[in-house]
Amino acid sequence: MFVRSIIEFVLFYHLWVFYNKGMRRFWVMIFVLFLLPICCCVILPFNQPNPTSTQTTFPTVTAITPEPTETEFPTQTPSPRPTEPPPPASPTSVPTQQSFRVLYHPDDVLYVGDLVSFEVISPPGVSLKDSKLQLQVDPPDGPTFDQVNFGAWGIQGREEATLLWTWDSSNFEPITHTLDFSVQPEGYNWTEQVRLLPSSEMPPDQARAAWASTNTQCCTVFYITNTASERDLNTLIRVIDEQAQDAIQEMSASFTQPITITILPRLLGHGGFTSDEISVSYLDRNYASNSWELVVHHEMIHAIDGHLGGDFRPSIFVEGLAVYMTGGHYKPEPLMPRAAALLPEYLDWYIPLKNLVDDFYSPQHEIGYLEGAALIEYLVNTYGWEAFSSFYRDIHLQKDQTQFDAIDAAMKAHFSIDFDQLEKDFIAALESETQAAVWMEDVRLTVTYYDTMRSYQQLLDPSAYFRTAWLLDNKTMRERRIVADYLRHPHTAENLALETLFIATGQELAEKQYSTAAQTLIEINAVLAATEQGTSDPFSASSLAAEYLSIATTLKQQGYETQSIQVAGDTATVNATTSAGPDLIVLHLQRRGGEWQLSP
Repeated sequence: MFVRSIIEFVLFYHLWVFYNKGMRRFWVMIFVLFLLPICCCVILPFNQPNPTSTQTTFPTVTAITPEPTETEFPTQTPSPRPTEPPPPASPTSVPTQQSFRVLYHPDDVLYVGDLVSFEVISPPGVSLKDSKLQLQVDPPDGPTFDQVNFGAWGIQGREEATLLWTWDSSNFEPITHTLDFSVQPEGYNWTEQVRLLPSSEMPPDQARAAWASTNTQCCTVFYITNTASERDLNTLIRVIDEQAQDAIQEMSASFTQPITITILPRLLGHGGFTSDEISVSYLDRNYASNSWELVVHHEMIHAIDGHLGGDFRPSIFVEGLAVYMTGGHYKPEPLMPRAAALLPEYLDWYIPLKNLVDDFYSPQHEIGYLEGAALIEYLVNTYGWEAFSSFYRDIHLQKDQTQFDAIDAAMKAHFSIDFDQLEKDFIAALESETQAAVWMEDVRLTVTYYDTMRSYQQLLDPSAYFRTAWLLDNKTMRERRIVADYLRHPHTAENLALETLFIATGQELAEKQYSTAAQTLIEINAVLAATEQGTSDPFSASSLAAEYLSIATTLKQQGYETQSIQVAGDTATVNATTSAGPDLIVLHLQRRGGEWQLSP
């Protein structure tokens, strides 16, 4: 009531002034006085009853526009603590009208002739593990596809129904088609509209793209033609052979069969994955800003590590070993001093090892990898490589044991200490590092950079997000001659602007321009936050990002796809490509009258 009294006083005062200036203001005063109680009730609704909540089921769901993944954006100084596991799904939760999300593949646009895939993601907090999804194109007479079960996808285990290469659009018209989705036995139903473009409108470089391969000293390398990997193939295979040779020697391993490597023309995750073969991203607009040589070496270590085997290899050691043997995660880096910067007296970001052991991929990504690698370095420095390797290959996960218990048992057997004592000794070694403060800002900004990058992926490039990446069976893709799933990714002017801003930030970090990099990350996060909030012009939140958007838009209108941007005052230098092929073109722009124009 105090706030309401203040508002009334201010209004009465101004009305009295109006009145004393002339009776012609009188009727204005009367009008506002009568309106005031209504305004106050609307603006300041005191003691309003809470609406009664009711449980409602939704037998049908109307047309949905896919919504961005919910994500939290890091602030200038994020708090990368271990994330808590999601709460269990409530049995009373039901999907709302706009809670199902559908991702379409290939990304970006669809052409007649595409083999189209669908990810139908369960609503938040709702378990559909025993449910099935059915899809029909152009009901009631169009084809109906076989039902698929909801299940886990990716490292995150996101619950979704995945229809992989289900819709062969070869014989469909280049028009807007209606897709009818239904979930049984719950009976949820909704429709969406999808536009197929004529195959004749596919860019020439994509239309001519195909799988190709080459054999090197170590490896069989698969790549897609008309991409940056084909353009730079000689350099890439030289790097692959060098990194493979180094990794094999470091791990004292030997191979009778070549290692299989697939070079991806788009960024997935942070640029590298290893299963039965290695997948590494190579592209001009690599907004992960990592060293391609280090990514290849990292994944080589994974492949060799898997070849050497072991009954149970905990993720903290698998990833830590790859970073340790590579000499850094995304770039060369001193591991122990950087890990020491995580301690309470510095950044206070240290994650207890038990949290990493039992759930390695949920805590903050870069911190987990750094701690895992530093722990490997500590163990090797303390006990020697042979002793560490024997311990690592002799970890056994018994029934009803946690990963922590398994490592603890192996530690006692090999080093006569338990895991708790190991962590105490490890922390003591970190505390003795004298260069921790030197690396604080670099570590802080590295964490901020990649948290921001993943926020961007979840919001505007969801297929790239590492925990749910659209990473497929490469062998099957090659057999079926499918390239579009890896060729296409979001490339609106907004995507180009943000991705080139990431590249600029990565360069600033590499050159130790920390204050500039910090400010650029603030600018990127401002745009992401405005985008997530649904702002009509999110780039208005950052003058720097708006400049990048203006440049990317100008060039896109003239048939260029921006790969990197360097702005210096009223001039800009841009590396770009065209739909004719992957050759880089250097362009120069000048800002005249507030508009960016190509220089002659």
